[in-house]
Amino acid sequence: MIYRVHHTTRLNYARPVANARFNLRLVPRAWDGHVLHEQQLRMTPEPLMRGENAGPYWVNTTQIGFASPLEALEITSEFTIEIPDGTLAMQDVGLSDVRSAALTTRDLAELSPAPYLFASRLATSDQGIADWGISQMQGKPGVVAAAGALMEAINTQFAYAPGATTSATPPADSFCARKGVCQDFAHVMIIALRSFGIPAAYVSGYLRTLPPPGKEKLVGADAMHAWVNAWCGSELGWIGFDPTNDCIVREDHIPIAMGRDYADVSPIDGTFIGSAPQEMTTSVDVAAIP
Repeated sequence: MIYRVHHTTRLNYARPVANARFNLRLVPRAWDGHVLHEQQLRMTPEPLMRGENAGPYWVNTTQIGFASPLEALEITSEFTIEIPDGTLAMQDVGLSDVRSAALTTRDLAELSPAPYLFASRLATSDQGIADWGISQMQGKPGVVAAAGALMEAINTQFAYAPGATTSATPPADSFCARKGVCQDFAHVMIIALRSFGIPAAYVSGYLRTLPPPGKEKLVGADAMHAWVNAWCGSELGWIGFDPTNDCIVREDHIPIAMGRDYADVSPIDGTFIGSAPQEMTTSVDVAAIP
C-alpha cells in the first residue's frame, strides 16, 4: 500500500514571542520493508536555524529556531510512503522466554528491547494499572496472546472520549476514569506490559480512515494516531497493537516514530520567551495511492 500524507500545523500567538525554538518530529523513521519515496518539511516563515538529527530512540527530530519575534508559524509535512502487506504468520513465544531475553540483553541500540522495559517520563509505574493488566494477561500461553488480550480489554472496558483528557493527563487518571483517547490507551497498555516484564514502546503515526459507505472521504479529517509496539522476542521482534481499534498493526498504520512514551515522539514541542496565549490547529490528510 502506498500513501500520500499531508499534515499542516498552525501556531498563532496573541502577541509576538521571542527566541522561539521548536523540535519537530514529523519526518518518518522508516521500518525495514517501508519505503519513503519522497518527503518535504516546510515552515512559514523560514527559520533562522534548522538542524536534523536521529535518536536516541526510533525518531527523526528537526530543530528550528527564530531570532525575530514570532506571531504565527505554519509547518507542513508531506511525504509518500510504501508499506508492505502486513499479513502475519507467527509462532507465539512464551512470556517467560521474552522476559528473560529482554532482561539479559546487552544491546542498547534504538530498537533493542532494553530501553523499553522500565518506567519513563510519562509512562510511570502504577500499581493499579499493573494489577489490572496482570489480571487481563494471566493464563495466556504466549506474549502475542497476552498483549492481544490486554489490547482487547482496553478497547472494551474504556470509552473513547475526545476532550476527556489532554496531552498532560497522567495515564493513572485516564485509567481510573476508564476513558480517553489513543494516547491515553497506549500509555495504559505500555505501563501494563512493562509491569509484566514485556518491553513496550509508544508509536506515533497515522491511520488510514475509511468513510462510511456512500460517503466521500473528508480532506483533512484524519489526525495523528498512537499505538503500542510490544517486543515479542528476537524472532518476532516488535509487533504493533492498536488498543483504540482492537487490532494488530498492519498496512493501514503509518508509523512516524517510536519512543518510550509520548514525550519522546511528540510532533512538536519547544520554548519561547513571552507570556502570550497560544492557539494550535492541525489538518491531516492520509490518501491511499492506487
